[in-house]
Amino acid sequence: MGGIFGVASKNDCVQDLFYGTDYHSHLGTCRGGLAVKNGGFFTRSIHDITNAQFRSKFENDIQGMEGNMGIGVISDNESQPLIIGSRLGAFAIVTVGMIRNIDALAKKAFQSNGVHFSEMSGGGINPTELVATLISHENSFQDGIASAQEQIEGSCSVLLLTEQGIYAGRDRLGRTPLVIGKKQDAIAVALESTAFPNLLYDVEYNLGPGEIAFLSPEGYDIRKKAGGKMQICSFLWVYFGFPASTYEGVNVEEARNRCGKALALKDDVDVDYVSSIPDSGTGHAIGYANAKKIPYKRPLAKYTPTWPRSFMPQDQATRDLVARMKLIPSKELIQGQKILFCEDSIVRGTQLKDTIQRMYGWGAREVHMRPASPPLVFSCRFLNFSRSKSEMDLAARRAIRELEGSGDVDVSEYIKEGSDKFNAMVDRIRHRLALTTLKYQELDDLISAIGLPREKLCTYCWNGSEE
Repeated sequence: MGGIFGVASKNDCVQDLFYGTDYHSHLGTCRGGLAVKNGGFFTRSIHDITNAQFRSKFENDIQGMEGNMGIGVISDNESQPLIIGSRLGAFAIVTVGMIRNIDALAKKAFQSNGVHFSEMSGGGINPTELVATLISHENSFQDGIASAQEQIEGSCSVLLLTEQGIYAGRDRLGRTPLVIGKKQDAIAVALESTAFPNLLYDVEYNLGPGEIAFLSPEGYDIRKKAGGKMQICSFLWVYFGFPASTYEGVNVEEARNRCGKALALKDDVDVDYVSSIPDSGTGHAIGYANAKKIPYKRPLAKYTPTWPRSFMPQDQATRDLVARMKLIPSKELIQGQKILFCEDSIVRGTQLKDTIQRMYGWGAREVHMRPASPPLVFSCRFLNFSRSKSEMDLAARRAIRELEGSGDVDVSEYIKEGSDKFNAMVDRIRHRLALTTLKYQELDDLISAIGLPREKLCTYCWNGSEE
């Protein structure tokens, strides 16, 4: 997915930029980058963070950086920030999102303007470079951001560091959040409000869908008002978001607690205690345990000092190895126990299957699973949260293919909660994972737990709806 952070300060901004960007490290998988404006010069640093922490890569670089305005990024794929020379003036740019019509936009740019794009290592066009090109075609940075957002299918939130200040543009449908924070001598903008408390910023303003703000050391103002339609990603509350963050006035940890409670209120299974696959299921599990008034315990402890997140490595075998090595069991808490695990979701199920098999190997009597979201039937078209190469990699899709003999079928009955085909799909997943029982969160209960109107939430990955 990725995360972005920017700061404009009356003093040197580098320390705030460094830590503020670092607080987005849970959102990206591949690269981190910083750009600082110092007088007439831009200073930039980009590093691969696939197998290392952001701080360890950049702590030496920032010793040579100084300036009162800067932007930073944690990126899924492409190298960012980019520094661009344009007829509007020089600027640095970072983006987060997913451009579905990137080839069509690039072809249009080739034909109408004769531009050229550098090629990424995988052979594709750098999406951030394309956005920079679209912006540069207009008569102002503000108009350029607005034009780019209108042309992009998918999503794109952007920060632009210019000679005068920072432009912050939230995605046209608000699929990713952007929030402005303020303290006595600085203004900052972040995807995650988590970045603010320890840097002494107070949340000042939440940008609306398609809204554009301009930040300078003196403050901020709105350059383009928000649109009326929002489709913010529900998965921010289910999994992506850091527990301390708040989006649209809804705290992530509180929403996860409510998810767990909703699961508990519709469950009658008899277990010894509730747990989670750390860390993403923890908030859900606490909500479940509190609602049921049964113990919450941690039979699996995550060893994080040297093992990175399991979805970071690019190949599945390495991801599985990391997932296995970082979870250390307390066998005394497992042997002879009936355990219910809460998890944010089941995507492919590969790592989860291995963990469940290990639980039985350590002596568990029963293993029950309660995902906090419905079955994932559709691959994300807007934020690229899943690293699956094909929709058919999803656990639900594999189950449908096994039941139907083909993956190319009408799935409408499989997404109807409680239907015969839905129940058959869930049971097939349960059997594949060797679970004692498996019950998914109902979509209506997830929406209620988040607490926003249904029409303001993107639920595409569960029901295929873009409305």
